[in-house]
Amino acid sequence: MVSPAAASSNAAEPTRLIVADTQSIFRLGVRRICAVEDGLRVVAQAETLAQLLAAVPKFPADVLLFDSRLSPSPHEALAEVVQHAPELKVVALVGQLNAADTVDYLRRGVRGILTRSVPPDLLVKCVRQVAAGETWLDHRSVNWVIEAYRAQSSLLTTPRSRTRLTEKELLIVSCLTRGVKNKEIAEEVGTTEQVVKNYLRKVYDKLGVSDRLELALYCVHHRLLEGVHAPVLERAKSTVAGETPHS
Repeated sequence: MVSPAAASSNAAEPTRLIVADTQSIFRLGVRRICAVEDGLRVVAQAETLAQLLAAVPKFPADVLLFDSRLSPSPHEALAEVVQHAPELKVVALVGQLNAADTVDYLRRGVRGILTRSVPPDLLVKCVRQVAAGETWLDHRSVNWVIEAYRAQSSLLTTPRSRTRLTEKELLIVSCLTRGVKNKEIAEEVGTTEQVVKNYLRKVYDKLGVSDRLELALYCVHHRLLEGVHAPVLERAKSTVAGETPHS
């Protein structure tokens, strides 16, 4: 049985934040906001992606405020961050909201999305809501997510002619459905990560999907890998390994 004193102590524990933003004035502003708010504490700051990746394992936190400008590929950067701290809840800070980025961020586990011009009171509400395990989206973003999943449902249920993939493309798909990342696929096959990305673009275009989740769902619904035997994949592996990358 938990004593009243212990319960009170646990309730008083602050929500710990890591603020990763390219602008020092924004990081300072968040620190000042948290200083006057009960139950919010900034435990670390980062100006670059490298600093963030170093801070995440060193400073346990509940919520990460992530500036999308920290990386040319913020979605992939977030995937790397979450790999280091799966329990960390991420709020993405973006310059401007759009449908594609909103849906992609959510598919990668982001719990909230804010524009950088967010008022302080809404920033605080967002952090508290995300820390409590909820999702923070504005009405427009909610509509974008609904439309994206409607489109995905239509993709999976609409009859279409079976698309034929090459042995090499099937090899890449088989790795993806096992949850293997691009870099690991390249190491397993004996090629470069760029070659893997080139094949992925071709597969996405052929199947009419836009990301790994849609590809995995397509494979399950259309039984794409049924009848693909190990010798076929081994033969494809040997040919992919000899290719050179091109953009």
